[in-house]
Amino acid sequence: MTENLVVSVPGSTLMGALGAVPDGVELIEWDMSGPAPVGTIDIVVPPYMGTTSKLAALASVTTRLVQSQSIGFDGVEAVLPPGHVFANAATVHETSTAELTLALILASQRGIPNFVRAAENGHWAPERTASLADRIVLIVGYGGVGRAIEERLLPFETTVVRVASHARDDERGRIHGIDEVSHLLPHADIVVIGVPLNGSTERLVDDRFLSLMPDGALLVNIARGRVADTDALLDHAARGRLRLALDVTDPEPLPEGHPLFALPNVLISPHVGGASTAMMPRMARLLHRQIERMRAGDAPLNVVLRS
Repeated sequence: MTENLVVSVPGSTLMGALGAVPDGVELIEWDMSGPAPVGTIDIVVPPYMGTTSKLAALASVTTRLVQSQSIGFDGVEAVLPPGHVFANAATVHETSTAELTLALILASQRGIPNFVRAAENGHWAPERTASLADRIVLIVGYGGVGRAIEERLLPFETTVVRVASHARDDERGRIHGIDEVSHLLPHADIVVIGVPLNGSTERLVDDRFLSLMPDGALLVNIARGRVADTDALLDHAARGRLRLALDVTDPEPLPEGHPLFALPNVLISPHVGGASTAMMPRMARLLHRQIERMRAGDAPLNVVLRS
């Protein structure tokens, strides 16, 4: 016999995406900005953005699962009250983040920002630009997003080199350990940063890291802003030594008038890797699976923390 569940979602958008739920499942809205409407909620879905600052509200609630809408969970462990199981949103954002990564790479390689600037001024400004084909792309952080990026890079006739926290082999060959990255950087035309933010990756992309990259190489950060040293990024880009494509920055949002905005070799998107129409249907699909598993007595998916 399946059990009844109470599930909270932060707003009407996800509520609408969920559609019909099984009998015995009660959906309620709670954006965690005030007290919980009930004392026990089986599955709590926090808001997509600004989640960490709201997790303290769980101190007065009994839960069985806190289902994040993000893949990253940096900072959660420090603020999640005791007694909660926290799952991330693996399977929700990989595709959209990989799409944006490819868009940033292609735009940077093929000079799209320059063409747009010229067109805004009424100029026809052809130029020969770097291809994506035949380039060596180093993916630093080979998790779900890294794999999705690789799947999309290979049809562009690139050579993809993968780096994860630990070395291993798979059906495509070697996945290098992070301790090998300094030997790989000098050979990369494009470096994609997709590592999670933690104590070992904060400021991973510093002056030494950037100095190992070849002149004219492109650095793409779709991870977290604090994975990179902003002063070092600015120095290498301002000297024209490296090109940057950044979906994340430190600080974030990047303040108005920040010098990174003014550099023609820097392309910035405002942390929109997962912000596409694919998000809500995939988030609803994941939540339906979590509901089904909980009612069946199975362990939840994607658990990353137990407080």
